[in-house]
Amino acid sequence: MPLPPTLSADQRQAALEKATAVRKQRAEIKDRLKMGSVSLKDLLDQGQSDEVIGKMKVLDVLKSLPGLGAVKARRVMEEVGISDTRRVQGLGEQQRRKLFETLS
Repeated sequence: MPLPPTLSADQRQAALEKATAVRKQRAEIKDRLKMGSVSLKDLLDQGQSDEVIGKMKVLDVLKSLPGLGAVKARRVMEEVGISDTRRVQGLGEQQRRKLFETLS
């Protein structure tokens, strides 16, 4: 197994700050989805161009929807045929369409 790259203290600190900022952005996005200020369709559309949204797991996004918990989100993904590890930017057009149909 290859060793991770060696980073200087400054590089390590910059990486930690970047990771913290991304986690904070994702939490805010999930809160907006939960509050209803952004729709699932809008979020998935943004995920095609926004790297932060695009790299979110679809399961995490679905769990943030009001009325959908972890179990229901997994069932929906299973019905649609989406892997648990699929990310927003990796969704195909058919998967998106089936997802909207299932959740409507």
